[in-house]
Amino acid sequence: MSDKTKDVPLVDCHAHVYTTDMPLSATAWHHPPADATIEQYIATLDQHGVQYAVMAAASLYDDYNEYMIESTVKHKHRLRTTAIVKPSIDPYVMRMMRDDGVVGVRLQWRNVKSLPDITTPEYRKFFRRVRDLDWHVHINQSGELLDAPLTALEATGVKIVVDHFGHPQKGKGAACAGQQAIIRSVAKGRTWVKLSAAYRLESLDIAEACARELLKHCGPERLLWGSDWPFAAFEDKATYADCVAAFKHCVPDGSARRIIGGETPMRLYFI
Repeated sequence: MSDKTKDVPLVDCHAHVYTTDMPLSATAWHHPPADATIEQYIATLDQHGVQYAVMAAASLYDDYNEYMIESTVKHKHRLRTTAIVKPSIDPYVMRMMRDDGVVGVRLQWRNVKSLPDITTPEYRKFFRRVRDLDWHVHINQSGELLDAPLTALEATGVKIVVDHFGHPQKGKGAACAGQQAIIRSVAKGRTWVKLSAAYRLESLDIAEACARELLKHCGPERLLWGSDWPFAAFEDKATYADCVAAFKHCVPDGSARRIIGGETPMRLYFI
């Protein structure tokens, strides 16, 4: 193993790719200033020695998943993706998406004013199909609002992945009720947490404190790392190198980092 790759994550578990001519959702919270193409992302991974990646569906484009799926087909050996879909999606389409590299669905609920009731018969059937495909449900929600959806998702038996440290509530950090909800959910055996987008938290110290608490109670086997490239709304404030450095800061133990950045995501997404 070269010096370039021996102390960087093997898998980036959170990134987006898109082009500015893609149809934005009516509720898009950000208008990207430039393309973030799959070619640019692959070049960024190569530049930093990261071998694999799992892309996250971007709420900016609602259920327009075509570009990400085309990217996973083109780079099937090293890419996976999640998708945003309606619960009424045809199960045969879901199976085709699985064959094209989709590994889960994303609930992008943070700052969304009107949330669906995921306990309805339609959603219960949908989550059963997600479970049958061995997919994961990725949830992006503010920490103080995580408890109820985690409980509802746990009841369906799906695997759950919580984005961005669980977005701890401002002023509370690791003491946020959402962090405790995450820890309880992880203990039930089907939940993982991404140590991703530390730059979106109040401070790197808050990210470090949350990572320390999650590592203590959940262990590295239930944690993942992600860059959040291309840093939507922070395009001129964050870099990929910053995100790798933040991971090392938050998880100073090299052995734990190798599990979080390599062994755990490889088992969850690639093996």
